[in-house]
Amino acid sequence: MPQIAIDYSAELDDAFDRGGFVAALHPLVAETVSTKIAACKTRFRRVEEVVVADAPGGDALVHVDISLLAGRTPEVKARLTESVRDLLVAHVRSAAGLTLHLSVEARDLDASYRKI
Repeated sequence: MPQIAIDYSAELDDAFDRGGFVAALHPLVAETVSTKIAACKTRFRRVEEVVVADAPGGDALVHVDISLLAGRTPEVKARLTESVRDLLVAHVRSAAGLTLHLSVEARDLDASYRKI
């Protein structure tokens, strides 16, 4: 915990500084939700095809999903998602001809969550 999944459009391979992003992300998450950096686990998932609304193409996205143990207030989650959104803006540059869609969500892990 936290479990972080980042979906990003394949077209952003060269435009998304994933290493720099995650290096800044883990300390930000740890500080905001009062956990240790060592507890943060992030996986990047490259998405080959993205369709936004009824657009024929030209859109790219990055979506960050942060799953946390229950107990954080809505205000803490909002502060976290706003900070992560700002971090995304700093680490994803526009790729020629693409409209970027950047989003972040923080949610509680289900009570069934277990780890080893």
